[in-house]
Amino acid sequence: MRIAIDVMGGDNAPGAIIDGSVMAMKEYGAELYLVGLREEILKYLGEEYKKHQKVKIIEASEIINVDEAPVSAIKSKKDSSMVVGLKLVKDGQCDAFVSAGSTGAFLAGSLLKVGRIKGIDRPALSPLLPTLKGSCMVIDAGANVDSKPKNLQQYAVMGSIYMEKVMGIKNPRVGLLNLGAEASKGNELTKQSYALIKNTDVNFVGNVEARDIVSGVCDVCVCDGFAGNVLLKTTEGVAMALFKLLKNEFMKSLKTKLGAMLLMDSLKNIKKSFDYTEVGGAPFLGINGIMIKAHGSSDAKAVKNGIRQAKILYDNRCLDTIAEEIIKLGVENTDERA
Repeated sequence: MRIAIDVMGGDNAPGAIIDGSVMAMKEYGAELYLVGLREEILKYLGEEYKKHQKVKIIEASEIINVDEAPVSAIKSKKDSSMVVGLKLVKDGQCDAFVSAGSTGAFLAGSLLKVGRIKGIDRPALSPLLPTLKGSCMVIDAGANVDSKPKNLQQYAVMGSIYMEKVMGIKNPRVGLLNLGAEASKGNELTKQSYALIKNTDVNFVGNVEARDIVSGVCDVCVCDGFAGNVLLKTTEGVAMALFKLLKNEFMKSLKTKLGAMLLMDSLKNIKKSFDYTEVGGAPFLGINGIMIKAHGSSDAKAVKNGIRQAKILYDNRCLDTIAEEIIKLGVENTDERA
């Protein structure tokens, strides 16, 4: 498998990106195309891997910064590490692309440079949210703030396929984010989406409320990008606040400090379940190529796991399965292919 890596994207680029890529090469055997400033790549790559058969350096002279307008940056910086990496997938030279760079530019570039799977109206950003029973995919988490019922139907199909093929969950439970469990609850979007998803070949468990998702009520949470982004960031904020509260309580006295020492292993396990580096990134599902958006502050471990995720998607033919299932829906793509 050939994977393009945006070496210049992310807070810890290029060092952590290259270190994680080398770790992945050793562990998974993938052929890596490191895209970015050649001098910087050679500086961090090390003598041992400069001529390694499974590492290729692809020169890209520009960098897209996180504060740039996404579409404008993609169109104007044609020799940026992100655009060059996307073109490698578009042209068939690579099977996947991993980037910790600007999320907006990544999404815009994926659409403009690679395009959608035939039949997919709107692709979706699909991160995993930790729950008491494992993980739940939130789809969409911000790629589309305005969605139609058929979009949410397609999200349900794509999310179900990913959780089964990549995460190994047999017959994953699909829930529709809503303000109540009853089918009659919600706005027109959720009511119409409920009817469509119910008649789709997925394990639909009905409407789910935000408070129940962390309990593990479903494996896939379908929603529009606005609600999904609010759900994701609220959950992240609450988790960070709880950890800070616990730390403050444990530091109050000698007694609480001793208690913290006794609970240290358990606390580490809890923190690990919320650690984004364990997953590595969020897939951008619906694009005609494997796209993994790594967290902006990704370290080497996160990059390695992002590459692992791309490899699992490739090995299990997830994109082919998505394309086949979307055709079965009989829903035509009304937008022109990007």
